[in-house]
Amino acid sequence: IDTLKLIQVFNNLISNAIKFTHDNGIIELNIKEEAQQVLITVRDNGIGIPEELHAVLFEKFTPAGRVGLKGEPPVGLGMSIIKTIVELHGGKIWFESKVNVGSTFYITIPK
Repeated sequence: IDTLKLIQVFNNLISNAIKFTHDNGIIELNIKEEAQQVLITVRDNGIGIPEELHAVLFEKFTPAGRVGLKGEPPVGLGMSIIKTIVELHGGKIWFESKVNVGSTFYITIPK
């Protein structure tokens, strides 16, 4: 396991949650050890991801890149990098999101 790369994954997910959650919003990070894997979730009650961007969110230079609530510029590579790092560790990443409700990202990494 490349600890620094996994820290980058968590840093990117938490940074995105902050970027798209209003002041005084909620951001949760949960880590659960299961029999064969570790499940990590990052949940927020931010602005959510529009349905039409779900299918392309993990693509390189995705059109899903959006300006943050405080004007932070989109990069367009962050989620692609996250997915690549997770998969290099034998893991999976997926998410659920609704506009104006928030997003939850799930990551599993084998033990």
